[in-house]
Amino acid sequence: MGAEAAAIKLGQVLAVRAVNLWLGPRRREQESRSDLSELIRVRVPGLRAQRDLARQFEQIADAVAARVEPLLAHEFRGLSANDRQAALDAVTDAFTRADLSDDAVIGSDADPAELARRIRRAVPVPVGFDEATTAFYELLFSQTCDCYVRILRRLPVFTERAVTELLARSTSLAAEVSLVLERLPAPSLYAPQGEGQDEAFRREYLEFVSRTLDEVELFSFASERPARTKLSVAYVSLRTASNGKNRSRRTEPFLPAGSGDWAVEEDDSHGVRVETALKDARRVLLRGEAGSGKTTLLQWLAVTSARGAFTGELAAWNGRVPVLVKLRRYAGRDLPQPEALLDHTAGPLTGHMPKAWMDRQLTHGHILLLVDGVDELPSSERRAVREWLRRLLHAYPDNRVVVTSRPAAARGEWLDAEDFRPVLLDRLRPSDLVVFVRKWHEAVLDQDGHLAEYERALIASLQDRPHLQALASSPLLAALLCALHLNRRRQLPHNRMELYKIALEILLQRRDAERDVPSASEMPLTLTDKLHVLQDLAWRLSDNNRSEISESQALAYTSRTIAAMRHLDDVRPEELLDHLVTRSGLLRKPVEDRVDFLHRSFQEYLAAGHAAEEDAIGNLTERAHLDLWRDTIVMAAGHATRSQREELITGILARAEREPRHRRRLRLLAVSCLETMSSVPPAVQGPLDEALDALIPPRQVAEASSLAAAGQPVLRWMPSSLGDYSEASAAALVQTVAMIRGQQALRILEAWTHDERAEVLSAFARAWDYFETEEYAERVLRKLPLSQVRLFITHAAQLPVAAGFHELRALSVNCAVPQSLKLLADLTELTSLWLSNADGLDFTLLRNFSQLHTVLVQGARDPDLTPLGGLAELQFLSMTGSGRVTGLNDLSGLSSLTMLQLHGFDLREWLTGITSGSPELMGLWLNFCTLPDTLGALAKFGKLFRAELSGSHTANGRPPNLDTVPEGIEVKVD
Repeated sequence: MGAEAAAIKLGQVLAVRAVNLWLGPRRREQESRSDLSELIRVRVPGLRAQRDLARQFEQIADAVAARVEPLLAHEFRGLSANDRQAALDAVTDAFTRADLSDDAVIGSDADPAELARRIRRAVPVPVGFDEATTAFYELLFSQTCDCYVRILRRLPVFTERAVTELLARSTSLAAEVSLVLERLPAPSLYAPQGEGQDEAFRREYLEFVSRTLDEVELFSFASERPARTKLSVAYVSLRTASNGKNRSRRTEPFLPAGSGDWAVEEDDSHGVRVETALKDARRVLLRGEAGSGKTTLLQWLAVTSARGAFTGELAAWNGRVPVLVKLRRYAGRDLPQPEALLDHTAGPLTGHMPKAWMDRQLTHGHILLLVDGVDELPSSERRAVREWLRRLLHAYPDNRVVVTSRPAAARGEWLDAEDFRPVLLDRLRPSDLVVFVRKWHEAVLDQDGHLAEYERALIASLQDRPHLQALASSPLLAALLCALHLNRRRQLPHNRMELYKIALEILLQRRDAERDVPSASEMPLTLTDKLHVLQDLAWRLSDNNRSEISESQALAYTSRTIAAMRHLDDVRPEELLDHLVTRSGLLRKPVEDRVDFLHRSFQEYLAAGHAAEEDAIGNLTERAHLDLWRDTIVMAAGHATRSQREELITGILARAEREPRHRRRLRLLAVSCLETMSSVPPAVQGPLDEALDALIPPRQVAEASSLAAAGQPVLRWMPSSLGDYSEASAAALVQTVAMIRGQQALRILEAWTHDERAEVLSAFARAWDYFETEEYAERVLRKLPLSQVRLFITHAAQLPVAAGFHELRALSVNCAVPQSLKLLADLTELTSLWLSNADGLDFTLLRNFSQLHTVLVQGARDPDLTPLGGLAELQFLSMTGSGRVTGLNDLSGLSSLTMLQLHGFDLREWLTGITSGSPELMGLWLNFCTLPDTLGALAKFGKLFRAELSGSHTANGRPPNLDTVPEGIEVKVD
């Protein structure tokens, strides 16, 4: 049933109950189930009078529908249609069955909250609702009570009865007032003015966030397309990479033999979607390079949280209040106190925010705090961010927090003391890039009916030209590539510098000129003039470690710049700045009286151009050890003249020799400049080769990425064999070569396939994404001992190819799979299987995989586990999802199962229905689940000695009764 139809049905129920009250004094149950027309026919004589009254009550029903329809359409979007309908039916049933007579309403003093409490006592929330469904039911129920009382207050018959009741009460009025005053709660520390308006403000704030943040910059240079689109349409799930170190698991499960590598993978968040990496972590340090999508991801988290629309692995995040804090706005200023956290994201609402509202939300653990851009502050101010977070989290420890930064500004362990899990965003792989291209074209499709052919042509070009895949390594650059491909009629740039150059030309000059925009002719500036002004402004921002400044300061800088441009004597600085902000699409005002660049990568590109133009090479060399300057220096090498390049590289490498502390970082920076230099001066070719030789093999993922950015020249330094390197170093070399891509890289990887060490084999398996699916499978994967390899499937095209690897033992599928799993039918030798995106998956085929000892499933909804009952070799079963778990009441067939993990499910029926437990089960993890009131069923597991129930609760939201846990079982509850 659609939201509109459901709202109308609920409105009709309220109208019927209102007519029931109007029919006669103190009627309760009579005719309560009749429809509206029948009730009026019984009570009102005369056809015309009946029709007139029916129309009035139909209008009342429509008014109720108009009020509740937005709730049905927008709140808790992550709920399934069945759960949503069940909640609606429960509210309708409650109002059909409840006593809504005048006695009941007047007895509640016509107060919606008191009436709601009375109805709940008579008609409780149905058993079986999960947390999200219950929250949706309560919200809809409260709104319906409010509507009903508002209707009754306007019925003349109710007013008459209310006056009569009030007179009858007057004899005891003094006593009742005394009783009310006695019961009136004193103002509390956390609610000095009460909490009566909290829910109303919460709904208003969430709607504001949902509406204002559901936008994203869309690079689209053609005249008929807008520059922004809906984030909810354009969002693309990102991938994460290893953080370069192993961290202990939070829950320390007893893993069966042979499954330890699962723990490392899950903890390192290696190669999984960012949603998977976030799902179990309360605090996350999200790191990613420039343009990797960090800010867009936080914005998506805020919008999705505001709408209650998380599904799958993030379903448990629903019900949070998102708060987005952009650190760039606090450069040189104190970081916000709790009451000021909404000042920038919801400034218009803060004037009527209930006093201490934010403090109460934080105290109750309702907040999803999203802190963006540690790297956008000067290094001297980043320590203050860490201290600010420490104090905030010590005061309010129960909230979820995500903090973003570029890797160079915050190492993985930067927030270890506050128990943050580091997650590193990966470069876009070919499969991700294809998804991004399709999403980008989908986002602008309604503006141009011919985009499908451009989409196909661009995907074909990306597949045929590996250097383009390497160029579009981040969402920012991929978006630029899409826009340029469309605007230049399929003509594409060859490197990052050319990409930025073309983008700036279009943004600053061609777009308005080709559209004959009148205001463009009012500002007589050439492209060179605009670039000069912007380069100077970008340099001043970067030179002062800023990513935004006040409008007055920007105006002062602009005035000084054009004062030296004598041919612009007639141009007023304020008009020029306004023109660049309103017309260029490159400068913008993120908030009133602040100016910044559309993206920091443009600021760095322009600042690099200024450094080359002003011959500030010495200045760059002095700052080469600072992470904030890395990309500016790399792009300055591309802007520089031949002599400047020689000076820059020589200076950086000379510092590397003098400063052992920064030696490796400086060498890596010098080698990274190969990415943008059109030619390498002879004087630095030898020193660069020596630096490159010293950097191989890379020590961590970030180094591999920097080396790969230097491109094909790096491949000349690759060894013919990996035998002389440690296992970790050899794996890092495989990753570096894979990220460079191309036929030469593929030939090198093919020559290394004789190396059978575990980490190296894993690196080969993960490299599949960087090459054409079938070619890599034939030339590399088939030459590996696949019985020792865990293969990672990240897009659907890999599935049929992987299905032919019959000797495969371990498989991880991180993409949507056919519900029947028939593609995997021939992989009967599998011993380890990980399935994500498992919503609606039929597990029947798994009964044929008799050798399975490890199964991990994510995103399952209402899973039927019956087919798993005969897997006698299964030792470790982990399942994450939502809904009810059914089947598998007899676990005796799982004779080897030692550890069972279930996350996010309603387990009441399953636990109470178990007839026989697994004889070898020792560890049981039931996290964030709904449990029965008693846990005596755990006695069915004879060897069980440890159970963890973190975040789990009974149907009424309370912790389970631990006194019912059988003796000998250690229980942990967070």
